[in-house]
Amino acid sequence: MGIFGRKNDDTATAAGADAATLTGDYTLDPAHTTLGFVARHAMVTNVKGNFEQFEGTLHLDGSDPAKSTASLDIVMDSITTGTPDRDAHLKSADFFKTDEFPTMTFRSTKAEALGGDDYRITGDLTILGVTKPVTIDLEFNGAAKDPFGNERVGFEGKAEIKRSDWGVTWNAALETGGVLVSDKIKLNFDISAIKNA
Repeated sequence: MGIFGRKNDDTATAAGADAATLTGDYTLDPAHTTLGFVARHAMVTNVKGNFEQFEGTLHLDGSDPAKSTASLDIVMDSITTGTPDRDAHLKSADFFKTDEFPTMTFRSTKAEALGGDDYRITGDLTILGVTKPVTIDLEFNGAAKDPFGNERVGFEGKAEIKRSDWGVTWNAALETGGVLVSDKIKLNFDISAIKNA
């Protein structure tokens, strides 16, 4: 069953009722949302990081999921990998030039229901003033009302990009061959969004 016809306790919920409940505008909850990335380092290990400051909105359309949209603005200075020196390097002119380009943005252009709880959203990702299309695969985790009366939805998402497509090309050669930082970057999303009143 999909996002608007999800089974609960082996009982199918009426699709129309789910659509009426979930259709609407949502705001990402930064306290319960993670926007993360993974890069290969020195050809042998992964470095993980995330962005701590961002704003985002979702519009879910139960009658026509293709009309659903997403918008995201990320503060690039909020990048963190757990190592201050590495974070400073990522903010520098070698990578994200955060003084000149303080924000990374995503604006959806297409949404698709793939069946079950799987969805795909395509949109324009802008980094360093360069805009390129990105496709994100999403899994719907469910909907619930929290103890504070907020109506929440949750998604997990993933995508892969080549940072060089956005002009992020700094690297260093290794004596044993290969490079210090992979061109391929994995993006991971754990999203919790609250329905607007």
